[in-house]
Amino acid sequence: MAHWDDQSGIPRSALAALPLLMLPLLVGALLLVILPGSGAGRAAIVFSTIAVAWYVLGGAIALSHGWRKLSGRRALSAIRGEVAAAPEPVWICDSDGLVLFQNAAACRDFDDITGQNVLTLVARLRADAESDLADLSARALRHGSAEIDLSEGEVLALSRAADAPLQVWSYHRPGDGLEDETLAMDLEDGEAQDEFEALPVALLRLAPEGHIRGANAAARALLSLDQASTQGAVHLGSVLEGPGRPVGDWVLDASARRIDGRPEMLRLRGNDGDEDVHLQVTLAPDPTVRAGVIAVLNDASALKTLEAQFVQSQKMQAIGQLAGGVAHDFNNLLTAISGHCDLLMLRHDKGHPDYSDLDQISQNANRAAALVGQLLAFSRKQTLKLETLDLRDTLADLAHLLNRLVGERVALTINHDPALRPIRADKRQLEQVIMNLVVNARDAMPEGGEIRIDTENVHLSDALRRDRVALPAGDYVRVRVIDEGCGISPDHQAKMFEPFFTTKRVGEGTGLGLSTAYGIVKQTGGYIFCDSVTGQGTCFSLYFPAHADAAIHISPVSAAPAEATAPLPTRQATILLVEDEAPVRAFAARALKLKGYDVLEATNAEHALDLLSDSRLTIDVFVTDVVMPGMDGPSWVRTALRDRPGTRVIFMSGYTEDIFGEGHAPVPNSLFLAKPFTLAELTHLVEAQLAGTGAPTLH
Repeated sequence: MAHWDDQSGIPRSALAALPLLMLPLLVGALLLVILPGSGAGRAAIVFSTIAVAWYVLGGAIALSHGWRKLSGRRALSAIRGEVAAAPEPVWICDSDGLVLFQNAAACRDFDDITGQNVLTLVARLRADAESDLADLSARALRHGSAEIDLSEGEVLALSRAADAPLQVWSYHRPGDGLEDETLAMDLEDGEAQDEFEALPVALLRLAPEGHIRGANAAARALLSLDQASTQGAVHLGSVLEGPGRPVGDWVLDASARRIDGRPEMLRLRGNDGDEDVHLQVTLAPDPTVRAGVIAVLNDASALKTLEAQFVQSQKMQAIGQLAGGVAHDFNNLLTAISGHCDLLMLRHDKGHPDYSDLDQISQNANRAAALVGQLLAFSRKQTLKLETLDLRDTLADLAHLLNRLVGERVALTINHDPALRPIRADKRQLEQVIMNLVVNARDAMPEGGEIRIDTENVHLSDALRRDRVALPAGDYVRVRVIDEGCGISPDHQAKMFEPFFTTKRVGEGTGLGLSTAYGIVKQTGGYIFCDSVTGQGTCFSLYFPAHADAAIHISPVSAAPAEATAPLPTRQATILLVEDEAPVRAFAARALKLKGYDVLEATNAEHALDLLSDSRLTIDVFVTDVVMPGMDGPSWVRTALRDRPGTRVIFMSGYTEDIFGEGHAPVPNSLFLAKPFTLAELTHLVEAQLAGTGAPTLH
């Protein structure tokens, strides 16, 4: 290895030779002493002149040589890191061929020749080393690089430029991919750097271990980096995090071509904004260096936001399906509990000591049924009784109750569009939505304030995109519930429609108010959005499709209450009861038998059809569950009605199904009984069907 003077940067060997330049001057001085006279004086002057010229020329040569050595050392420092990590053997030499550095691969496959002339390396590989070295150097000076083919496809390559202080030698075996790579010796190519800087795409040049050694203007702006941070001092892993493993390992694999060019999603570290900045990063080997990586950055924050919205919508859908499934099973349990409780209460009068306990069981079963109803509302599988409503009338009927709910500290104001159009909705459920929103608004203003309910007609000429959905173009009735409360933070807005999510203290809320409102609005065919600013207030906007017909109140046919004041008289009839849940089937069968009916029980649809294969059997009413293993209720009923077209039908279920929707044949003479139901509700509906006073056909 060459030795350097720490102050001047000139090789110590050159400094040691400088005193020799004084030799002519010393010779002239000796002549004056030994040969005094004018001739000796003239000779001394000549020798002195020669000495000065020699001194100046030699000093210039030494300084030039020292400067080139210093430039070479600086250039070596700039590329040493990438050379050290190169998988193939590489030697760095000065302009005279002195080996200054060799990497680990060179030390592994060859002897250490640091401090020796590169001719030592060439001599090991070629017989006519001096001739080959001269030829290779000449071609490299002309073309920037040159190579010699060795035995078995091996290659010895030299990269150098005429004005470059260093030359780079490398040894390649077949498959190293030499044809795809070149080593950039001119590290200060101004034209190429300007092009790199001006590219509109964010680009980084990375060392194999992940340090940033170059970034264009677009990348610096995207990552909030200054010029100094992109000169090898900053590691990419300190700027970005992901993709499930250390960033440095990922970059190293890309440099070694061990991974494909698929992009990864990384997050910007230390972002001070409200939202995370996500970047889509693609790595590829840097074609300008032996070992390095080019990173292409794309701001993927908008894409990540869309992805989060999609995931949220999928989560809401999954929660809805789960809630619907749980509610279905729980409704069967509640039907059995409340039903058998009714049977017990029939055998005990109000004076019996056990009657109050039975009454408590019945009341709590009803409370549980209401809770299940809220879950069904969120999952959009509850039974709705749709009618054409004028929201002005609906809110007028509800105003007194709302004023009582908000209390004296809160002023409630209702404003209507004079030409407000009607909508199709379940009045009771819509009232529940409004009450839930008003109660939340009241709780957001503990010191009081104003709650405003506005209704208006809205025409959308184009689809309105909000949050995770897009409202189709058309006519809508918009209901807005506006408060002056504390507002809802963005984090809470992302979760507020989820069941059981609440910011209230324990015991002050169930977390089902907004999820219930969400489900009811969606099942009605509407949309609900929230706009909120922390500390300023919240506005919930509900969009319902406007209905063409005028509002006409239609009283839906429903089951009688548990305490029927004038039950219909019973008569002899045969009921086919089809229910896969044994506790529900046992309760329903006992309830119908107590009314004097003959009851045939079937555990599933196939069992029912097998019973009906007996043509001698007369059935007056089918009472069937909707969702069962195998064939569902409507399917087997449609099959049975081909041979028994006059039979009336009662469907039982914990929630509505698509089997009653569009694309399915109507079921004539059918009614729907929502679970959980009481003994009185079941028997009243059967009597109504037998009397021919039941509801219209289910579709």
